[in-house]
Amino acid sequence: MDYEQPPSDSKHPSEVESSSEYEEVSDIPQSAPEPKVENPWAETIKTIGLSVLLAFGIRTFVAEARYIPSGSMLPTLQINDRLIIDKVSYLFADPVRGDVVVFNPTAQLEKEKYKDAFIKRVIGLPGDRVAVKGGKVYVNGKLLPENYLDEPSAKDWSTNDRYASDELYQVPWPADGIIPKDQYLVLGDNRNNSYDSHYWGFVPKDKIVGKAVVRFWPIDRAGGIDPQPDYR
Repeated sequence: MDYEQPPSDSKHPSEVESSSEYEEVSDIPQSAPEPKVENPWAETIKTIGLSVLLAFGIRTFVAEARYIPSGSMLPTLQINDRLIIDKVSYLFADPVRGDVVVFNPTAQLEKEKYKDAFIKRVIGLPGDRVAVKGGKVYVNGKLLPENYLDEPSAKDWSTNDRYASDELYQVPWPADGIIPKDQYLVLGDNRNNSYDSHYWGFVPKDKIVGKAVVRFWPIDRAGGIDPQPDYR
């Protein structure tokens, strides 16, 4: 940041009035003050400290790197892919259908002792009803084309059912089957090998860390995750 220099009352030496009509000129050079030499260790410590501060600020408020530990998002994301997560966009806009999002464990997942973040695709938005029939996803009764899947869902279910559950937990869907305000239904692209909303319910917006936008590793697949799905 630039700072303005405060106005100075002192004048340049050449502007200082002489005490007499003529000034005596001396040819004896004036010795300049020696420049202050900063301790190189202090300079290194300051540089490292600033770098850490910037990295922490960027990771906390702007973006962060994540890696993919499982195959729940195959084929879109491969195990050990490294991603950049945009943490800013959802401060100004809501997630949209098709976004690949990272989120912290929901209350239900915390009950199940999960601590690490999840990554899934947003399928259902607030106000939607979602159903899977014959391996295909329907949102509000309309077929959702999903060309990013390798195989269809093997299990039929609906938010109009009584429970979202697996063999250990039973999580009730809303009585009307409608996704509540500020909540999202998320599914893995590896639809038959993903622990996602159809087991444990919805993700509140305040649990969403951000949107996956860029893959930076491996180098041969670096770039955008995939085009935003066209669900028309």
